[in-house]
Amino acid sequence: MGTIIEKYKQYRSRRWLRDTYKCEYALVGMGNHSIMNIYPVLQYLQVPVKYICCKSDDKLPLIENKYHGIKATASLDEILDDNDIKGVFVSASPRSHYSISSKVLARGKSLFVEKPICYTSGELRELDCIAKRNGVKVAMVGMQKRYSPSGRLLQSRLKGSRLISYNYRYVTGLYPEGDVLVELFIHPLDYVTFLFGEAEIAGGKCVKSDNGGVTWLFVLQHENVAGVMELSSAYTWTDAQEALTVNTERGTYMLKQMEELTFQAKPSAFCSILIEKILPWNNSEKHLYERNNFIPSLVNNQIYSQGYYNEIKAFLDVNERNGDCISSMCDLFPTYGLIEKLRDI
Repeated sequence: MGTIIEKYKQYRSRRWLRDTYKCEYALVGMGNHSIMNIYPVLQYLQVPVKYICCKSDDKLPLIENKYHGIKATASLDEILDDNDIKGVFVSASPRSHYSISSKVLARGKSLFVEKPICYTSGELRELDCIAKRNGVKVAMVGMQKRYSPSGRLLQSRLKGSRLISYNYRYVTGLYPEGDVLVELFIHPLDYVTFLFGEAEIAGGKCVKSDNGGVTWLFVLQHENVAGVMELSSAYTWTDAQEALTVNTERGTYMLKQMEELTFQAKPSAFCSILIEKILPWNNSEKHLYERNNFIPSLVNNQIYSQGYYNEIKAFLDVNERNGDCISSMCDLFPTYGLIEKLRDI
């Protein structure tokens, strides 16, 4: 047995060493998200990053001192003029994403851009036209919930299930620094369109708090299921919560913070009479996914469980080999349509 285990470990390490990326890339933006989430994944994957672009001149020498072998520049044109750069990661100020993305796409380079890529569906269609006109291989938006292992597992489990309803609660503290719908609530709105498809708002209400918080309570009608959502910035960041419950004919799925997915089966019925009313029913909960906090490995890191690792790797794989892009600009048309409908509530 020990020999088999050792051979598997050797195979695993060799497979990892053979998994390399050859193209050169650039990273635009050096804020907290780039430092804490994007660049650590690029380092882990040993991606050849040639440039880091930052508009703050005083940061340039600090970047080159921190990341050896990388050229820091304040000029996006310098990156776009370099024919060796095949793809650009953009994680700058949200308001600058549309302008930067349009320039990258116009030069025919592959694009990975953090949300929001833009603020309206009209801008999104313009960017999609630019990408198609210039033969861009891949233009991906960083909607990491689509790539999270728990999120993908829930999607696969729901296929073929008879859906009844869902309830999605996404609540945080105040968000005065930007557009709360496009910059924050785009995540849950995008995830429900990913799971259930396009939706119409069957009814809802928007409540504004005196301190600047805003809460949307509404019902969504998809083709095969209806759901209730609460999106709010009138709670606290200390206890920010995300919970999705999906009720199906066979049982109930519960997804918490994208970290834990459980399934609770329903008792069977005979002639519309529930068996649990006649016989004892063991109401057990099956854990389908849960991040293991004990073992310090890649799959137990939040960067992985929240989907950041998988989305970045997907972009690289599509750009250099076979990969699966599930967050293209076209994929986000239903999301932006839903956001614009919510603005009218």
